[in-house]
Amino acid sequence: MSVPADYQQLIEEAGNTCPEVSPNLLAALLTQESGFNPKAQSPVGAQGIAQFMPSTWETNGVDGNKDGKRDVWDPEDAIPSAAGYLCGIADDIKDVPGNKQNNMLAAYNAGSGAVRKYRGVPPYKETQSYVRSIIALANKPSGAGKTATTTQAATAINTAKAMLGTPYSWGGGNTNGPSTGICCSPKGRSGQSITGFDCSGLTLYAYAKAAISLPRTAAQQYAASEPVKPGQVRPGDLVFYGGSANSIHHVGIYVGGGWMIDAPRPGTQVRYSPMDTMPDLFGVARPVPQHSKEI
Repeated sequence: MSVPADYQQLIEEAGNTCPEVSPNLLAALLTQESGFNPKAQSPVGAQGIAQFMPSTWETNGVDGNKDGKRDVWDPEDAIPSAAGYLCGIADDIKDVPGNKQNNMLAAYNAGSGAVRKYRGVPPYKETQSYVRSIIALANKPSGAGKTATTTQAATAINTAKAMLGTPYSWGGGNTNGPSTGICCSPKGRSGQSITGFDCSGLTLYAYAKAAISLPRTAAQQYAASEPVKPGQVRPGDLVFYGGSANSIHHVGIYVGGGWMIDAPRPGTQVRYSPMDTMPDLFGVARPVPQHSKEI
């Protein structure tokens, strides 16, 4: 697991707030929530590097850097707040049977009430996946790695977010941004008069800004990336759809919480979409920097 240097000391200190929270666990949670992006904002309104909802921040945010204000967008406040919130949850559900860390993470995702109701991790697919992903990432040894770093992933996500609302254009998009497309889609739609992106044009552009060069088509991008197991998906990973590796027809950028940014189809715009937006989810993969180039 790669932790940006700017946050290593903050995470090391905050990760020792209580026995149930470790620096690795806290880093894994921040990876899952925002990819270490302090300006992250989810479609449902969660804010900052730890993705606090405003109401939760109001009652749990702390002034970590002692500058006189509690700022959800400031990692020096948000990271210790996340650790303190986790510890508060752990204490709140300490009598619930089962693994204490798993229960704590489940409550962070689904609420303490759900964990108490089900006497452990609730049977919600999203929450179970969330817990597995963070625990797997926390237990993963650190190292240089060969896939995109969390910093590169955050850059790609921010780049894609800046393109929200851009029109879909069949064949549109390149390393420089939106472009006119080509003719014709399987249903006969042309992008020749539309400046914008198709699905793989958007992901190509987003990762170009992160100094990683991807091939042009969705299927080629899957081949140029490393598959990610369901429990290890993190923001910035690419989400692919199709019946097989050779027939992949769509790709989006995962942003957390079961959502992605994608350019869906002719007549639409770049937008947030749920991962189950199409029935043929093939898999998730992480771009490999061996394909990188300087921008």
